[in-house]
Amino acid sequence: MLHVELVHSPAPRTVECRELTLPAGATLADALRAAPLPAAVRAALDAGVLSVSVWCRLQPLTHLLREGDRIELCRALAVDPKEARRLRYKGRRTKEAPALG
Repeated sequence: MLHVELVHSPAPRTVECRELTLPAGATLADALRAAPLPAAVRAALDAGVLSVSVWCRLQPLTHLLREGDRIELCRALAVDPKEARRLRYKGRRTKEAPALG
């Protein structure tokens, strides 16, 4: 038997963690089938809206799991992180700029 952790963030600043016990030789697909996921999450997985990674590395569903692996269900980013930083900096810069004249 092997023990893995399944992590999912259904919304910003919300994280759900579940411990799973699987037979030796289990794959990512086996873990997803065994996980008690809500119907909406299963539908998002089937539609390809969520990607699956192990320790922050995208993996195919045929990937063999090892003891202690962390499986992550990842939502697509709504905004590019670089662009978000740029917009925050730009907003802060205009507020701090002294008035001319």
